[in-house]
Amino acid sequence: MKQALIRAPIFTGDEWLEHRALLLDGGLIKGLVAEDQVPTDYRVEDLHGTRLIPGLIDTQVNGGGGALFNDAPTIDTLRTIGAAHRRFGTTGFLPTLISDDLDIVARAIAAVHQAIAEGVPGVLGIHLEGPFLNPARKGVHDESKFRRLTPEAVDLLSSLDNGFTLVTLAPERTTPELIRDLSQRGVMVAAGHTAADYEQTRTALAAGVRSFTHLFNAMTPMTSREPGVVGAALEDPDSWCGLIVDGYHVHAATLKVALAAKRRGKMVLVTDAMPTVGAQHKQFTLKGETIHADNGRCATADGTLAGSDLDMLSAVRNTVAQLEQPLEEALRMASLYPAQMLGLDRELGRLAPGCRASLLAVDDQLRVKQSWIDGAAQQF
Repeated sequence: MKQALIRAPIFTGDEWLEHRALLLDGGLIKGLVAEDQVPTDYRVEDLHGTRLIPGLIDTQVNGGGGALFNDAPTIDTLRTIGAAHRRFGTTGFLPTLISDDLDIVARAIAAVHQAIAEGVPGVLGIHLEGPFLNPARKGVHDESKFRRLTPEAVDLLSSLDNGFTLVTLAPERTTPELIRDLSQRGVMVAAGHTAADYEQTRTALAAGVRSFTHLFNAMTPMTSREPGVVGAALEDPDSWCGLIVDGYHVHAATLKVALAAKRRGKMVLVTDAMPTVGAQHKQFTLKGETIHADNGRCATADGTLAGSDLDMLSAVRNTVAQLEQPLEEALRMASLYPAQMLGLDRELGRLAPGCRASLLAVDDQLRVKQSWIDGAAQQF
């Protein structure tokens, strides 16, 4: 169906446009024209002054709507998670499996393959956060599931053939050769839950590590004489860093320093969301342990952070309010930059002709009024 969206300021990913109509057709954006120049074969929809922005992309989503991907790595779980996050602005996401047995990893990959093949809204690939991690920086991960990366495991991790794969590992727990093999097979390798030092991290970057999972958390810090993983991440101009801007994972001042240090366009907002996002009940069970979400903070009984109760539009709001970033830059950190990280910036992260029609109509408080994923609309 041909549709023209009018009476809404449009953020293209580069600039705001006024008095323009956004033309949608067949799941794609066909054009941006003056509101009085809409072709006669387009149905006009008046958005009454809401704002149009690119749909948000979350590369670290463990759960939502009461569902945890690890508990049931199925296509139905992915539908539930995607629907829960859609109302908070996410139109594309990587369902994230935290450390588990390799048969569960295989089931998760199969579920994502099926979801993409069947067009489950928003599913872009998979993020495998472990189990190739370091017990010294395990966070809430189950240490009993950890293992070292092997050539056989590389075959499994690179087996998704219809979507993007992101693998978080501790580079010191494998070899540069295996990192290079994963990278050459099209897998994005991220460093996370790692006790690597600066030199080990630099070696891993040279071998193919391209991103850092939840920067500052579960990795060696930057100190005066040992830059650690954090120092290597901020120094490197080409790698990406995921940021959890929830006010709990990292102090705002620390994130401001990181934003000033890293090349613009390389910081991406993530949620690390757990099942409580979009759910009525604010607790869940993770590997037999009860996790409570209190005022947006997910933690175990002993206070260990266990993912987050964060959604993407809240991350954008926090980036503006706490990190003092312009709204436009915060939106890019949640849409354009993750699209670039995934190599999808010709399709997603912008409102421009030829891009997929994945976008949001939001009010002045950044609350979603309507969401489109590949042209399919849903009102809230």
